[in-house]
Amino acid sequence: MLLNLFLSFVYIGAFSFGGGLAALPLIQEQVVEMHSWMSINEFTDLISIAEMTPGPIAINSATFVGIRIAGLKGALIATMGCLLPSLLIVSLLAFLYFKYKDLNWVKGILAGLRPAVVAMIAAAGVAIFKIAISPLSNGLVNYVAIILFAFVLVLLRWKKINPIFMLMASGILGIVIYYFIGV
Repeated sequence: MLLNLFLSFVYIGAFSFGGGLAALPLIQEQVVEMHSWMSINEFTDLISIAEMTPGPIAINSATFVGIRIAGLKGALIATMGCLLPSLLIVSLLAFLYFKYKDLNWVKGILAGLRPAVVAMIAAAGVAIFKIAISPLSNGLVNYVAIILFAFVLVLLRWKKINPIFMLMASGILGIVIYYFIGV
C-alpha cells in the first residue's frame, strides 16, 4: 500500500507541470479512478480543504490522501513522493536554465508550455464545476451551488472582495445552507 501511494504521488509530482491546479486531473486519475482510494465527492472535499490550507494544493492533497489511506506514515510517504520529482527536475532545470538561458530554442520551449498549462487548469476547473453542480448520483442539478458560485464570482470579479474573506464566508454560508437548513 505504501509503495503504491509513493509511486502514485511520484507520478503526480513528475507529470504535473504548471502548479497545483494543473495537478488536479492527475490526482483525480490516481486517487479516484485508478486506485479508488476516494469517491469523487470525497475528492471534491479534498480539493476544497487543500485549497483553503496554507501550502501548495498538490502537497496538501498528497498529505491528506496519505493520512486517509495509511495514517501518518502514508502522509509522509505520499508527500515525499509528490516532492521528490519536483526537487530533482527543478534542480536540473535550474542548472540548465542558467547555463543555456540565452538560446532562442529554450525561450521557444517555455513559450510553448504556457498554453498547455492553461488548458490543464481549465480542464480541472470544468471537472470541479461539473461535480459541484451535480453531486448526486441521480444527476439532479445542485442549484444552490450554482447560485453560490455565481454570487461569489460576481463579488470576486467586480467588487474586488478579498478571496480569503470569500472562502470563509462561503464556508459559513455552506454550513448554514446544507447543515442547518438542510437543502
